[in-house]
Amino acid sequence: MDNRLFFHATERNRESIGEVLSRILLTRGYILEIGSGSGEHGVIFQKCFPEITWQSSDPELIHRKSISSWIDHEELNLKMPQPLDINVEKIPWEIPSELLLYIQGIISINMIHIASWNCTKSLFNESGKLLKNGQFLMLYGPFKIGNKHISQSNELFDISLRMQNKSWGVRDLGEVNKEATKNGFIEEELIGMPANNFSVIYRKVSL
Repeated sequence: MDNRLFFHATERNRESIGEVLSRILLTRGYILEIGSGSGEHGVIFQKCFPEITWQSSDPELIHRKSISSWIDHEELNLKMPQPLDINVEKIPWEIPSELLLYIQGIISINMIHIASWNCTKSLFNESGKLLKNGQFLMLYGPFKIGNKHISQSNELFDISLRMQNKSWGVRDLGEVNKEATKNGFIEEELIGMPANNFSVIYRKVSL
């Protein structure tokens, strides 16, 4: 059964995110994606970076079914593992032993603005425990800078998010960085992306 979902945002941002990943990905080990959604990013990046093992995850069954269907469709079953059922707020995350041993980084695309603030806190908390010094956590999405929106479209997007769920919304980068610091990360690079988005690369450092 084909359970693939298609997210238009993936088509718009996959190339630009891939360019950023090409600058930071190592040539072996696992990347853990938190909140993988449809799974389109996962199979694209698995094919782009074949020496990496891309481990997707999502708390929604419909999304995990889509991810599995994408893995089947792209004939990646021998390389790419099935998605994990990870709810970012339910800590500790249940992580396979091989992933624990060989994890190189964590990425979350368009997740923290469609989740409660506690999800951001949990993301940094658990990532800080899983990653070793020098390893990375990368976030992609819209952010406020200095608690101000960088565009009118982002402001309207923020309003629409909060109308859907009061706990959602475009996050201020300064507040996100405070959570990063609490959990042993430093902001290494802030990269402007198309459509008023950013990629933020954090590195784990000794506390």
